[in-house]
Amino acid sequence: MTAAPTARRRGWQPLDSAAGGLALDLGLYAASAAFATITAVTSTLVPHRAWGGVAAVGYLLAALAATCQLLLRRRDPGSPLAGLRARWAVTGFAWFTTALLPLAWQSIQRAGGRTDRAQEEVLVVEESGRRLVDTGTPYLGHDAIAALPPGEQLLGYTPYQPGMALFGLPRAAVDAWSTDARVWFAVGTALALALAVRTLLRGVRRPADDRTGAAVLRGVQAATVLPVCALTLATGGDDLPVLALCLLALAFAAAGRPGRAGLAVGLAGALKLFAWPVALVLIIWGTTRRAGLRVAAGAIGLPAVALLPALLVDRDALVENVLRFPLGHGLVTSPAQSPFPGHLIATTLPAGRAVAVALLLAAGLAIAVRLARRPPRTAVAAALICGYGLLAAILLMPTTRFGYLLYPLALLAWAPALQPPVSANWRAEAGDTA
Repeated sequence: MTAAPTARRRGWQPLDSAAGGLALDLGLYAASAAFATITAVTSTLVPHRAWGGVAAVGYLLAALAATCQLLLRRRDPGSPLAGLRARWAVTGFAWFTTALLPLAWQSIQRAGGRTDRAQEEVLVVEESGRRLVDTGTPYLGHDAIAALPPGEQLLGYTPYQPGMALFGLPRAAVDAWSTDARVWFAVGTALALALAVRTLLRGVRRPADDRTGAAVLRGVQAATVLPVCALTLATGGDDLPVLALCLLALAFAAAGRPGRAGLAVGLAGALKLFAWPVALVLIIWGTTRRAGLRVAAGAIGLPAVALLPALLVDRDALVENVLRFPLGHGLVTSPAQSPFPGHLIATTLPAGRAVAVALLLAAGLAIAVRLARRPPRTAVAAALICGYGLLAAILLMPTTRFGYLLYPLALLAWAPALQPPVSANWRAEAGDTA
């Protein structure tokens, strides 16, 4: 049975479905074109300006395509060129022109000698891959980082989980544009999203008024063509496979597959800490279905397996990179200082950092109470808790980045796609919890 729509969904659905979804498509592409143009003209980061110059054209072409689809729909509401499949085609085109094309262009220019065609994250991940091959751990210890020139100490830190170094292995083997870490971030993102879409749409008989397909498309747009995601993938990229795996985990949860949900979010957690709150929420969701251990086996087991070699090779290096540096106790401070409330409080008020941390802890406590009193029983509820919880954390963290907003925005946009459709074949109803 489908869940009754909430007041929030009823309020959002008219806008989302206006003109068959094409009105919001046009708004998304047009606003994104404006953002990309402003970025190309005003950004102080060279890779961002380069992205904006290419992406602005891609968004404008997508907006033009959406305009044509609107006109076609007005003349012929049943035209396939204005239907869902055509919207998918425009979305794919938009992702290619605003994320993949700028990514390939910057990677080729970088391979040709340009040193200003990648953010620091790319260099850090590729260097961690080389260290993994040479030493068995992706991390440098405190003394090794201290021995670097002051201008290079920041790049000596790898504030990721050990699994992220795998994306740097191709570069460790061959120095070419195709081994740029961003290329492999894009490959991992595309595979995870494709599997998530297949999981949500496979083998489901839907009535004519079911909006599952349109909701999935909107969620994919949020994870691909939304500027905060397209820009991040083209210039840095490390957050996108983490996000895509979290969306895949929620898709498995919606399909009634807790074991696979745990494996997907565990893979994400082996890459970056941002997936750990999602893993916690999914474990609690699993307990409501008597499948908490199955979720936890992958959600906790895979990150633990990834950490074990680095822990055995150099425990202090692991602690220095994964704990001390993110907490602000490294040799250098993180440049992540976007002007969100937590950062502004930490830098402008007396004892501001303590105040910001207290607010962050209070928000965490409120979410914990919510989880204890009303644990999420559906994938939709889990996605909403993750989205709003990460949004609160990002806004209140003393050290944060604007780009981190891609997590809550995509998770909240993904939630409507997780609504169970009307289908006797839906796996959750059949009790398939593989």
